[in-house]
Amino acid sequence: MTNPLCLRGGRVLDPARGIDRVQDLWIEDGKIAGLGEDAPAALRGNKAVEIIDVKGAVVCPGLIDIHVHLREPGQEEKETIATGTRAAVRGGFTTVACMPNTSPPLDDRPRVEYVVRRARESGACHVLPIGAVTIGQEGNALVEFEDLASAGVIAFTDDGKPVKNAEIMRRALELTKPLGVPIIQHAEDPDLKGNGVVHEGWVSTRTGLKGIPDTAESVMVARDALLAEATGGRVHVAHMSAARTVEILRRAKERGIPMTGETTPHHLVLTDEAVATYDTNTKMNPPLRSARDREALLQGVVDGTIDCLATDHAPHTDIDKDGDFDNAPFGIVGLETALGLYLKALVEPKHLSLSDLILRMTRNPLAVLGREGGTLAAGLPADVTVFDPEQRWTVRAEEFASKAKNMPFEGWELSGTILLTLVGGRIAYRAEVPAGRA
Repeated sequence: MTNPLCLRGGRVLDPARGIDRVQDLWIEDGKIAGLGEDAPAALRGNKAVEIIDVKGAVVCPGLIDIHVHLREPGQEEKETIATGTRAAVRGGFTTVACMPNTSPPLDDRPRVEYVVRRARESGACHVLPIGAVTIGQEGNALVEFEDLASAGVIAFTDDGKPVKNAEIMRRALELTKPLGVPIIQHAEDPDLKGNGVVHEGWVSTRTGLKGIPDTAESVMVARDALLAEATGGRVHVAHMSAARTVEILRRAKERGIPMTGETTPHHLVLTDEAVATYDTNTKMNPPLRSARDREALLQGVVDGTIDCLATDHAPHTDIDKDGDFDNAPFGIVGLETALGLYLKALVEPKHLSLSDLILRMTRNPLAVLGREGGTLAAGLPADVTVFDPEQRWTVRAEEFASKAKNMPFEGWELSGTILLTLVGGRIAYRAEVPAGRA
């Protein structure tokens, strides 16, 4: 049992309930007890309550990331559930959903139960496992959806690969519809992608790097929109990167098709110009795209076409990334830089209010998964993030809790210093810098 806490004097932001005011947050028995005088009088008068001064900081529901690669089992040299979740709480995340492209993939009950057990034993935050759509992620035979869902799986994806076969995708949507969980699609036509490594455009021509056309993503999203409409099954588009994808999703929603989407920090703060240095830390899939695509993504986030914001945290070893661009693996880490990058991309340019950003990183991701939470309502688990939106910090990979350091933001100065992360009322991360101080 955790000790009772009071987070005193912070700006409480609970966008799902329309709350934005300076008030105390009270926590007891690992749950939210109330705001201000709404908390039980006995608790407010309890001298054993630990008072934490958070004046000047934002207090909000714990951040949620529905697209994280924790690499365990089988790729523990890159990341583990322990190190990945420590990185998560350092970035303000209290819940992460882990992708199934482990070794072996999460395509049967014992493997899912292993992840659930390891998360319980060594996880610093909540871990929600996502199961594979097909056995071995090979795109042929479907997994036992109901069995995996009963083991704790909250969605299905072959992320890292698309569900290429339309009939397999149709059947997957039909079978998961009664379970109320989405199919998360790594939207990519492998034939159009070919052996491409960057966005197809002027930069790929200039650098001589093989390009991936934006249509490799958008044609798969268009196909899945038709399948979702025909079956009523839910499709969630992972790591959206292309303007055409945004427009397809927008039109699908207008037609009432059950589709949602996410994008990532790197697709909002960088364009394909970043790959001109041949830095393998700029190699990601889907690739960094054009300025036009980036602007379309920003508009999609603002108008709600893109439902939520994720990281696609994809750790790799230095050895993996230390090679030529063509042969280096795709992906970058993102848990510890996400909030700062989203503030830079969306709030500082006034595309979104801070409250709107928090909504897209808390309640909305859970809604995509069909789950409750993402608020500071009394009685819910005390998953809470406290951060100073004004305090600046410098990105230094050597300070990361993640095993991996692969990202192109070294030395960037960002705002949004995470001060405190509570998971079930327990202090999972506490910064050395006191809250409210510069």
